[in-house]
Amino acid sequence: MHNPSAVSHLVTLRASAGNGARLGARLSTLIAPSSRAGGCLHFSLQQSMTEKDVWAISGLWADASAMNDWFATPELSLFSELVTERLVRSLDFQTFAHVSAYQAEAAYGLPDVRKAG
Repeated sequence: MHNPSAVSHLVTLRASAGNGARLGARLSTLIAPSSRAGGCLHFSLQQSMTEKDVWAISGLWADASAMNDWFATPELSLFSELVTERLVRSLDFQTFAHVSAYQAEAAYGLPDVRKAG
């Protein structure tokens, strides 16, 4: 079912040299509590198929309020711990709002752009 108020987040992390497996183990501790968080529709941890030191955490939330409540949970102190312990070389945290095809075309569509299909 389509949920126009759904929002998501994507965290991409690159482990410091020699710490890819350790980073993955630490990140895996977020899966269970985050999946049970109120308003969580989907939560996943992924490892790059080509760069074993690159990890991604993504979550889909019922609305911005649910995602913001998750941001305030004690479990998220893990990110600052990973930086403090120098297990990560880089960390990028992004949030996204749902954009329907109609909204995208109205806002960004150009008359001379070839459409898919």
